Amino acid sequence: MSAPPIPTLVTERLTLRAPVEADFPAYAALMASARATCMGGPFDRRVAWGMFCHDLACWRLYGHGALMLAVRATGECVGGVSISHGPLFPEKELGWQVYEGNEGRGYATEGARALRDWAARTLGLRGLVSYVDPRNHRSAAVAERLGAVLDPAAPKQDPDDLVYRHPA
Repeated sequence: MSAPPIPTLVTERLTLRAPVEADFPAYAALMASARATCMGGPFDRRVAWGMFCHDLACWRLYGHGALMLAVRATGECVGGVSISHGPLFPEKELGWQVYEGNEGRGYATEGARALRDWAARTLGLRGLVSYVDPRNHRSAAVAERLGAVLDPAAPKQDPDDLVYRHPA
């Protein structure tokens, strides 16, 4: 039995597409940077590769995973969004990351909204959560712009996480 193809989603400014090997260097650079402290890092290249591959494996295992955010006008990859699941995630998580120099442009919100809405329409996934490090104010703001609200009773991925629950 073959897995369904990884979708390509198009928004006003972005193309959300499947990750490819050429996306890994920018991903690894983010994961090795101080910005990764809010994601449990920084991570060395080996661990970053495992995380990158996890995002792809989720498509095969669960029918959802990561999509890269490419600016439609230029094709430049500026980050990614994902729905993660597996033994490390108490619930299905909607996540996002934007590479350095591309913050503050609304790419995370636009991409996460598109993936969340696709998952609701196509897979029936509703009520996703986002695990946010309390120091990551920008990520918390994205969750709030998406209409997610804090759920203090939700199980956490890490003990200090804030858990934002997206509208069903």
